Amino acid sequence: MSVKFTGLNVGLFVDTQNLYYSAKTIINKQVDYEKLLGLAAQNRLIQQANAYVIEREGANNAFGFVTKLSALGYRVKRKKVRYLQTAEGGHTAIDGDWDMGMAADIVKAWDYLDVIVLASGDGDFVPLLELAQARGRRVEVVAFKDTAHQDLLDLADGFINLADEKDAFVTRE
Repeated sequence: MSVKFTGLNVGLFVDTQNLYYSAKTIINKQVDYEKLLGLAAQNRLIQQANAYVIEREGANNAFGFVTKLSALGYRVKRKKVRYLQTAEGGHTAIDGDWDMGMAADIVKAWDYLDVIVLASGDGDFVPLLELAQARGRRVEVVAFKDTAHQDLLDLADGFINLADEKDAFVTRE
């Protein structure tokens, strides 16, 4: 049985890359970010909703995705993948995640949040979320159970398995 908390201030922090690849692998669909807001809110007040986007060179739909997220009320944080030239003349990605940026934003926000909702299955967030709990914050995770790190699932005060939320997806374009 899950308990619904009302009257609490919620911050949603979305690792779009993590959700994209998990949804693609598990159900071959895309997350509906409007429905994700509703899952995180659960009749509570969303004080902040951040979506972290990695932009890859040559990706033609990044602008439309960012625009849609912004229109839904997300504060979108964008980062371009940095590449390093290899000895063979090719390129390899050397920086393509938002973990530290997301962590910093969570720390900056937790003084005015009662609930921190992480939409990611990335286990790198475990120590940060343990610290948030030690400061009295409720921590909830919205992710795909099949790709979420077990330590993340173990520490969460609440967990929503996106694979069980059939109306939380749109067909991949």
